Amino acid sequence: MLIPSRLYSGQQLRIRLPLPELSLLLVAAFWGTSYAVTKEALLFTGAIAFIVIRFGLTALVLLPFHIREIRAGYGRDCIRALPMGAVLLCIFLAETWGVFLTSATRAAFLISLCVLITPLVQGLVERRWPGTRLLCLVMLSFLGVALLTQTDIAEGSGSWHMNTGDYLMLLAALLRAVLVVMTNRLMLGKSLSPLATTSTQAWVVMLGALCIFAMSDQPVSQLLPLESEFWLAALYLTFCCTLYALFAQNYGLKRTSPSRVALLTGSEPAFGALFAFAWLGETLTTVQLLGAGCILLSTLIATVKY
Repeated sequence: MLIPSRLYSGQQLRIRLPLPELSLLLVAAFWGTSYAVTKEALLFTGAIAFIVIRFGLTALVLLPFHIREIRAGYGRDCIRALPMGAVLLCIFLAETWGVFLTSATRAAFLISLCVLITPLVQGLVERRWPGTRLLCLVMLSFLGVALLTQTDIAEGSGSWHMNTGDYLMLLAALLRAVLVVMTNRLMLGKSLSPLATTSTQAWVVMLGALCIFAMSDQPVSQLLPLESEFWLAALYLTFCCTLYALFAQNYGLKRTSPSRVALLTGSEPAFGALFAFAWLGETLTTVQLLGAGCILLSTLIATVKY
């Protein structure tokens, strides 16, 4: 949910909706749909090959602009973006495998814990102990995870069960928080080019995934699926969920705080659950819905300042 900035001038109230915030809100909508679309795409190829294709398309689209940025003197920005690209590679490895091994709905809600983890990571980097309010929200989110991962409770034999995909999504949430804080610290006060940064990240992820694929025993045919459904999904994920999202996040982090970014991406699980229900027909039990609500509530409260 977007909390608009409010500026008071005397008795008049003026609501401001800046471009960075609106761009990041749209990122949340695109990312929310990405889990269901990714599950569909993984029916036609493997997880590593999918990352190579997705970021290979992104890197190729950005190549002419990347060359132009380097000629304009932004070569150092590309070097600064290398560690961010390495973290992004780890995020998508965990996230893609996680989506493959769990439901799109659970993936969307678990990844949203990044909102709570971000201020914890930021506090650790800045050596600030988190406040009582944040710790209470973390406990509420843990309760949400426990309820979301309950199984067979309707038959009276409910048990807490997190599969490998759930754990990978939690790892991806942690790495997302690390990337947000890292990007903010690298770009704060510097005139880094969001385009050069985004392009470099795409190349690092693509080449890194390609190296992993080359060392695996997967067939080369996975890199060239023939199904049109796959390529429609790949193009949507490339242009909307990767290309636009990375650029908008880098653009937003250069102009706002990590916590503000967390606020604007906090609606991602809601978009994800709705799209997974409409597109894949996924549903949650009443208890799992309660757990999802706890996670969503905790992430939204965490982003609202006193």
